[in-house]
Amino acid sequence: MDKNFPTIKTNRLLLREITDFDLENIFNGLSNPKVIQHYGISFNNLDATKEQMIWFADKKQMWWAICSLDNQTFYGAGGLNDINNQEHKAEIGLWLLPEFWGKGIMKEVLPLISDFGLKKLKLNRIEGFVETDNVNCKNAMSKLDFKNEGTIQNYEIKNGKLISVDVYVKTN
Repeated sequence: MDKNFPTIKTNRLLLREITDFDLENIFNGLSNPKVIQHYGISFNNLDATKEQMIWFADKKQMWWAICSLDNQTFYGAGGLNDINNQEHKAEIGLWLLPEFWGKGIMKEVLPLISDFGLKKLKLNRIEGFVETDNVNCKNAMSKLDFKNEGTIQNYEIKNGKLISVDVYVKTN
């Protein structure tokens, strides 16, 4: 664990460093068909999920475990990746276990993460790349003051099919 990794608390949520103890929670999320439907990666066993744990530990990423305030319930994970201090930008990401969808967690956590990046890390730009057919996420990004900069057509191949993404941005 990194003693300097920031912990963020609200009245009901704890955002804390992801540790090796979260391996099973991360696997449960990133192997769930509902979660990975709009997420870029997935894993089919615990051992393969260790690759994601190494990625979380990389200094270019800053991801939190999203938990209940008492740290007894794991809701999902969210954070900043591809942090570029020279260009003062990063990409935001978040996923929740399906049983916690629709409970306002995303609405509460996304501003915390983006504000951390803009204020504490002194970034000028937080980008969110949302699959064009992920209507719920696009609606949430718009409600949270992320501006839609447009659609990148045929951005990447997912499950053997070209997909497009909408780009959402929050700036300082």
